[in-house]
Amino acid sequence: MQYERALIVGAGQGLSASLARLLAREGIKVALASRSPDKLAALCKETGARAFACDAADVGQVKKLFAGVDQAIGEPDVVVYNPSARVRGPLVDLDPADVERALAVCAFGAFLVAQQAARRMLPKKHGAILFTGASAGVKGYPQSAPFAMGKFALRGLAQSMARELSPQGIHVAHFVIDGGIARAGREAPSNQPDSLLAADDIAASYLHVMHQPRSAWTWELEVRPWVEKF
Repeated sequence: MQYERALIVGAGQGLSASLARLLAREGIKVALASRSPDKLAALCKETGARAFACDAADVGQVKKLFAGVDQAIGEPDVVVYNPSARVRGPLVDLDPADVERALAVCAFGAFLVAQQAARRMLPKKHGAILFTGASAGVKGYPQSAPFAMGKFALRGLAQSMARELSPQGIHVAHFVIDGGIARAGREAPSNQPDSLLAADDIAASYLHVMHQPRSAWTWELEVRPWVEKF
């Protein structure tokens, strides 16, 4: 399948930056959305991407984002949802407001973005909506209930959407990132050199899924370092 325009929501300097670089090399126009778009200036200069301000959990801001992207580069036929919000601590000590925000970012924002994306893709019967999940979406860890709640909800959204939209030409996929992602300031220890995922390698998996022939689509892909226990 050929793609022309991509929107990456929750853009930063990790996986989303690797995705932006890879998609730009593929000749795809890229738009990046972040609550702090000024931090994306260097990445935009490198990739030719356009940056937009957006809180993905805000209905009005998501609508404004898509309208802006439509005008700047055209309706996206690839949309990646990358934001996460994590709250740690014993269950009895968690602040309900913090939990509510985590759920809004991980799950409700994904719904808002996916809804806008699907409305643009369905008339053309073409597009890809990709969700960045985590191992917390398939197993809840102690003292991490809000993250598990949000990522379980994200996975459920993706599975439901895949069943509804795949027969209509929209490829929906959920990526379980099972392990830490290497970045500046977070390198793998010398005694475990392969213990973190490389963002560029994860991005390559996204591109592979995007280009799967529709006779063999997958709705979920799990990636982890080969030394990671599971």
